[in-house]
Amino acid sequence: MYINDINLSRLVVSEPSESYKSGETVNRWVEVLVDCPGSTGLFTYRLPAQLEIKPGDILSVPFGAQQLGAIAIRLLAQPNIDLPPEKIREVEDIVSVGFFPSAYWELLNRVAAYYYTPLIQVIRVALPPGLLGRSQRRIRLVGGRGAGGQGGRGAEGQRSRGAGGSRYLLGSADPLAFLTPTARQVWELLQGQPAGDYSFVYLQQKVKSAYRGIRELLRFGLVESYLEPPRLTRPKLQKAVTLTGTIDQELTTRQREILEVLRRHSGELWLNEFLQICKTTTSTLKGLEEKGYIVIEEREVLRTEQGPTLVGDSAKSLTTAQASALETIQTLDEFAQVLLHGVTGSGKTEVYLQAIAPLLNQGKSALVLVPEIGLTPQLTDRFRARFGNKVSVYHSALSDGERYDTWRQMLTGEPQVVIGTRSAVFAPLPNLGLIILDEEHDSSFKQDSPIPTYHARTVALWRAELENCPLVLGSATPSLETWVSVGSRGAGERGGRGAGEQRGRGAGGEFVTHNSSLSTYHYLSLPERINSRPLPPVEIVDMRQELQQGNRSIFSRSLQAALQELQERKQQGILFIHRRGHSTFVSCRSCGYVLECPHCDVSLAYHHTEEKAPELLRCHYCNYARSHPKFCPDCSSPYLKFFGSGTQRVTQELARQFRDLKFIRFDSDTTRNKGSHRTLLTQFANGEAHLLVGTQMLTKGLDLPQVTLVGVVAADGLLNLSDYRASERAFQTLTQVAGRAGRGEDPGRVIVQTYTTEHQVIAAVRSHDYQSFSQAELEQRQALNYPPYGRLILLRLSSLDPIQVQNTAQIIATALSTEEEFEILGPAPASILRVANRYRWQILIKFAPDALPRLPDWEEVRSLCPSSVSLTIDVDPLNIM
Repeated sequence: MYINDINLSRLVVSEPSESYKSGETVNRWVEVLVDCPGSTGLFTYRLPAQLEIKPGDILSVPFGAQQLGAIAIRLLAQPNIDLPPEKIREVEDIVSVGFFPSAYWELLNRVAAYYYTPLIQVIRVALPPGLLGRSQRRIRLVGGRGAGGQGGRGAEGQRSRGAGGSRYLLGSADPLAFLTPTARQVWELLQGQPAGDYSFVYLQQKVKSAYRGIRELLRFGLVESYLEPPRLTRPKLQKAVTLTGTIDQELTTRQREILEVLRRHSGELWLNEFLQICKTTTSTLKGLEEKGYIVIEEREVLRTEQGPTLVGDSAKSLTTAQASALETIQTLDEFAQVLLHGVTGSGKTEVYLQAIAPLLNQGKSALVLVPEIGLTPQLTDRFRARFGNKVSVYHSALSDGERYDTWRQMLTGEPQVVIGTRSAVFAPLPNLGLIILDEEHDSSFKQDSPIPTYHARTVALWRAELENCPLVLGSATPSLETWVSVGSRGAGERGGRGAGEQRGRGAGGEFVTHNSSLSTYHYLSLPERINSRPLPPVEIVDMRQELQQGNRSIFSRSLQAALQELQERKQQGILFIHRRGHSTFVSCRSCGYVLECPHCDVSLAYHHTEEKAPELLRCHYCNYARSHPKFCPDCSSPYLKFFGSGTQRVTQELARQFRDLKFIRFDSDTTRNKGSHRTLLTQFANGEAHLLVGTQMLTKGLDLPQVTLVGVVAADGLLNLSDYRASERAFQTLTQVAGRAGRGEDPGRVIVQTYTTEHQVIAAVRSHDYQSFSQAELEQRQALNYPPYGRLILLRLSSLDPIQVQNTAQIIATALSTEEEFEILGPAPASILRVANRYRWQILIKFAPDALPRLPDWEEVRSLCPSSVSLTIDVDPLNIM
């Protein structure tokens, strides 16, 4: 847990006006959180006279032999009496000024407390990468090589070198003769490097007991030790040319031509661009600068994601259901939870756009969260076509510089829209007017590792409460937690209406309001598609019958006919496969041996890269890869067979059976490079392929009006998982992918292939019936006391030592079993016991849904783990595999 000796509820952040000013006797010290693994407490530093520091500033401080990033927490008039004043060190510098407003600071503390995570870990997630830096100790040769020395020296970073002896050594015939073998190895490594400069960590890796050799070289003055400052992300600067005076007739003709070019470009151009346009030199421009006609200076260049040039878009006319939902949202000017439950293709995005437009005019900002990076290009284009350069994108696929500059743009206070994935919930947008979670049911909003294991929906709810603005949760298949929390309160599915609840019906859709002491709940329904287009009919194909009737293809006869028709009519379709790669596993047909990963307890999947390329077997957990053997490693049989179908195998079968059918693969194998999501979707939208073949990415809100066919190759892979959420996930995935069909003028069609046609999920998907599915599923959850009727905390333990992790899991479970407020399941091995040579055990804590139980001090629980055992506390886990 965060800080053992400080009560977080009494922690008050000082107001900005309470900063230290030179000459005053108050607030001479500051308490900071230091970005150092294992250090979770507050540390006191002295304030230098030249620095004006406020709580929330990001600082650079000396810490041991390092120079680290730190967050200013609060200013002090007097340090702790237990600290000798002479032991207190000074802050080095301010990295970034005033980042944490009070509401934002409370949000970070709430995340730290709820997810049992040190506060500094939460801050690392909230800040862009590179802002909190860490220095490193380096060793370099003295004299000619490396003497220039990159990097500065901090308070602890004074160069360390011998007082004498080097002249004697270097003057001898063989200076190395005086060195021990360890020192000689270090010396030779440094000599072999052009700059004669290596990090202390690298030398330790290369030379056994390197520190002894380095100490010897320092004593003789042959090397010096220095601290390299943290490599912090900084603004990108570029030289610009600005016209400052009138174009004088006394100038030469050439000089007047150059200045005329600058005048025609509004008096400003980047230096490189100006030199190219004018075909001139820097010295010519320097002459003009000396005469006072231009100024050449460095300007910041914002690194932002560059999208295509878009034609402006205006607001669309709304259906009666959309208009009713929009009216309700626009009347909200304080904290409220809104569930926008709209079938696929019902126009939820247009409601978002029209809800945001007036907020920007009022000087407010909006935050839009989406589950997948692949979804952001299409959504971003729609928003930019409507709002122009007021839209920014923030997600992990951006470069560090792009994330840093986008983050700083948010701090300007300008009204803007930020679209991002999970981590964008911490975007520092001031004056927030609305938060939207699109596809709120998606499991991508939950972080499994590293800590904090937060859910963006939960954090967004807290943030909306602290910012006093509405939270809109949009989905065609709401999560059961949201349905019970918001939807059922509004829709009155169970238990009737509370005393404060009001029901009404707009001209198009039903809306229900429930007032509580904490918030107002609104259930808004969009029950029909735009222009009253019908939901696509879903055809369920029993693959058992296909096999009995002699069809051994992975495509049913119905799907084959539909694909052939797609090709003939020059229409487009989507083929969904729940896994990537070629085949799930490779097995020997003679002895049954299955090729497995040597580091994980899983089979290797076959991946086919391209024609005539080596056949590869790859592990989807640790990325281990090996070539496909010609013979069975166990019995030497040549009869090895591929089982299961991934996206690669499906595309191979498509190429074999439908030679003229053009397709594009859309999975994590083909979208690794930056911008690849946009490229592939643009190619498909431009009609360069008949078929888009992919995995889960296809289910996440893609709007492709030209798609008339959706095929699901094998639905069973989604159903048969040992997870209590398997049915919910399967229904959401199949309903969402089915909803990609028939969104345009032409009617859609969905074909789902399965070996279990009798499954309740398949029946609900066939009729697009969310209510009946949710009711049946919730009855099972309630009987077993699983979420949303119960709560879970999952303890994940892992270690390289199988015995030690098992024993540690048993010790922790025994320590927890003394509590009566919760039920303990386990300890038990994880579904896949070994991943990347680490053995994994789990303990599941089940408790009532009202509030977190009175759990033991997690630091005490962590203290039961030896250093070789890793413990992750996952609150409200979605993945218990």
